Amino acid sequence: MASTLPLRHELKFYINDTQHFLLGKALDNVLQRDPNGDEKNEYHIRSLYFDTVFNDALMDKYDGVQNRDKYRIRIYNFSDKVIKMECKTKIGTLISKRSISIPRDLCEQLIAGDPTGLENTRSGLLGDVYREMTIHLLRPVVLVDYVREAYLHPAEEVRITFDKQLRTGMLSTDLFDPHVPTISPFDHNLMILEVKYNRLLPPYIRDILNTYCANAVQSAISKYTWCRRFEELEA
Repeated sequence: MASTLPLRHELKFYINDTQHFLLGKALDNVLQRDPNGDEKNEYHIRSLYFDTVFNDALMDKYDGVQNRDKYRIRIYNFSDKVIKMECKTKIGTLISKRSISIPRDLCEQLIAGDPTGLENTRSGLLGDVYREMTIHLLRPVVLVDYVREAYLHPAEEVRITFDKQLRTGMLSTDLFDPHVPTISPFDHNLMILEVKYNRLLPPYIRDILNTYCANAVQSAISKYTWCRRFEELEA
């Protein structure tokens, strides 16, 4: 199935407040703001990540496995109006994402570790979730919270995001509780810049990035692994 997925480039960088301020101002002049953002062009994202009983997703990341999947349920601004079951796939240096909206009752069922009712689903993604939950004991493991600021361009479906205030709910799986205690996994005040596009990044956008973030550190950043760093994992 992986070979049929639409694949995109994804570049990630650690940046500081000054880089964010300068680059954000430049992008705001030439790109479109995300229509989901508020007056500050921001919205809150909470993801509940799943992993197998053997922590395969986490171990694959640590081991640098080229082809791997991560499953998560995502909500926005602590609301249950839109609940997405997603699988993010990495194939070499490229990424793809499958996503389907699910109702809250199914969401609660999956969080409880119960895949009953997915046996005959017509969704390929939910079929994969059923398989992983029944065979590999996929279960929820960590909450990941952050605030996103996003800029868009229709050419090559460019999407540039600043992910700020990254926090982990550690062992909690209470997706809908806005008062879950959280902690930042970073030792310093960092944010994550992500640049996604289809085939080629338009040259003028690349020039803007090079101008304002020339010293930014590119890295294979994983919010998921950062947010599990506080756990006592059993290999």
